[in-house]
Amino acid sequence: MTYFGNLMLFLGTVATVSLTGVMMPGPVTAITVTKGAQHKAAGVRIAVGHGMIELPVIALIYLGFARFLVIPEVKISVGLAGGVVLIWMAVYIFRTKPTFFSEQKKTSKNSVIAGLGTTAANPYFFLWWATVGVVLIANARMFGTMGIVALGVTHWLCDLAWLYFISWLVFRSKQLWTERVHRLVFGACAVVLAGFGSWFIFSSVSLAIAS
Repeated sequence: MTYFGNLMLFLGTVATVSLTGVMMPGPVTAITVTKGAQHKAAGVRIAVGHGMIELPVIALIYLGFARFLVIPEVKISVGLAGGVVLIWMAVYIFRTKPTFFSEQKKTSKNSVIAGLGTTAANPYFFLWWATVGVVLIANARMFGTMGIVALGVTHWLCDLAWLYFISWLVFRSKQLWTERVHRLVFGACAVVLAGFGSWFIFSSVSLAIAS
């Protein structure tokens, strides 16, 4: 098979692995649902914020910093800080009236920050890249710098497509929601964020005790 053919085959694998990861419910998905009620393209902006963390992480792993991400002290610090941030977001969403999310507001900056914050607050995001991601990056090395760039772009485009689909679907369907549905949806998102936040804190404390 030609160089180009091998590269395309590799990127197909990257897309498959990436989609199985991004489609799993998590903090980024939860915040995308709430922001999608305000703007159909909120997912694009959240993906931009997500990429502001993810692409540098890919570059750092490529340069040999993967071991840093699994150092116990780093995992504990990220878990504790991330847990607090996610719980704060959960409380904010839970206490905010549903009508607030339905209003047309300038959400560009807020959505980017939300994507950046929920990504940086998730220690399992870093763990994924320090394990599964390392394997992908190791294979990308066979194609040189182009392979690493193609890996990053392909993975981010998968994030972009899925998050945009979520925000677009929420925005298009929100007009059919009653106030009770709004409260249920946003309440569920708050629970997801609080659940992940609590788990991150619990895991970090447990790791600190065991260390």
